[in-house]
Amino acid sequence: MARLNWTRGIVGGLAGTAVMTALMRMAPAMGLPPMNIGAMLGSVMGGSLVVGWMAHFVIGTVLAMVYAALFATRLPGPGFLRGALYGFAPWLVAQLVVMPMMGAGAFGGSFGAAFGSLMGHLVYGAVLGSIYGTAASGTLTTAHASA
Repeated sequence: MARLNWTRGIVGGLAGTAVMTALMRMAPAMGLPPMNIGAMLGSVMGGSLVVGWMAHFVIGTVLAMVYAALFATRLPGPGFLRGALYGFAPWLVAQLVVMPMMGAGAFGGSFGAAFGSLMGHLVYGAVLGSIYGTAASGTLTTAHASA
């Protein structure tokens, strides 16, 4: 069993969350609805925008450690693909559980919101997977067998 690499997991989670956040902040420029995750989370956490953004990055880091512990060595392909495949799972949970809990309805109430969120989660996962790589290999990319 591969050893969990905490440093790469945390760095991958923070980097993936930062890139996802930048992409979602640019959503209106791409014709997608605004996606202010910090404001959405903050609205259910006492109304604090700062707490909402902090929660967003904590969630991204926790999800990265779940990826590292359970999925990094079980999904097929190179690191970025493994991560992108993993990104689909948190997206689906967000759309079916979190969005309705926040009053937005399943899939955020619109195709544009759901699509933008999917793109953000796939990019999050790809960045995470690229940074985390395969812990067993000790490299930042998929391990290659060598004789």
